[in-house]
Amino acid sequence: MRHLLNPLDFTVEEIDELLELATDIQHNLPKYSHVCDGKKIATLFYEPSTRTRLSFEAAMLNLGGNVLGFSSADSSSASKGESVADTIRMISCYADIAAMRHPKEGSALVASQASHIPVINAGDGGHQHPTQTLTDLMTIRSEKGRLNNMTVGLCGDLKFGRTVHSLINALVRYPNIKFLLISPPELRIPDYIRKDVLEANHIEFEEIGNLDDAMPELDILYMTRVQKERFFNEEDYIRLKDCYILNKEKMKLAKDDMFVLHPLPRVNEISTEVDSDPRAAYFRQAQYGVYVRMALIMTLLEVNKPC
Repeated sequence: MRHLLNPLDFTVEEIDELLELATDIQHNLPKYSHVCDGKKIATLFYEPSTRTRLSFEAAMLNLGGNVLGFSSADSSSASKGESVADTIRMISCYADIAAMRHPKEGSALVASQASHIPVINAGDGGHQHPTQTLTDLMTIRSEKGRLNNMTVGLCGDLKFGRTVHSLINALVRYPNIKFLLISPPELRIPDYIRKDVLEANHIEFEEIGNLDDAMPELDILYMTRVQKERFFNEEDYIRLKDCYILNKEKMKLAKDDMFVLHPLPRVNEISTEVDSDPRAAYFRQAQYGVYVRMALIMTLLEVNKPC
């Protein structure tokens, strides 16, 4: 039995195989419509989610399986004080695989240690979000045709953004990747990412404060929202939330083949006027996420690829 808790749980070769499977699913969706007949996924979401939870559910339904679970801690026995370990032991009796989101770092690891079924980390606090990372990798690969030899701009909340931390961890394993880290000083990447990931792997990176300056260099721009729920006081959130807003004028500074990604939801960090730009890949990115999660469910359940 295998879990996915961290993007590094899969080797580069395994990720490439997973993305190949996801791409085949994208182009041959009907072929996969019964590969998980009789299987069930439990979606255990202790904090709100739209895209991640529904994409897991859509993925399993597309494979012919079924879905059960809860969409908030208030609607689970966690509200009565039940531990994560006890919840996953109980869920193991009902489902074949589980996807769990929790506000506390390390919760998915705790669940995996008590579980009798594969556990997928669907986000644990500010720590990791590996299925979003797989989605991001498929988006970049599909739009750019490669996962190497590019300059990637990460913009906005780089301190609390688990999607950013996971993506950095994944991309440093590919050759010739450079990062431009665009944020206010208060929201720069954590020291452990800077030292243990970027510097330790001798990755070229630059921390800058101005989005306009970065735009002409980028092959990928990964925008993030400033997350109110990660702040300790509202004053800091209000002061920083509008620091970086991508609009048509900024897009004029970018290359013709630069693509914009965003894990969503957005607030106002990407103007709606950008949505019609063919380089705006964030809604396509959400669709790629369904294919990736279908491939991941098949892989962890050891379901054979149909002929």
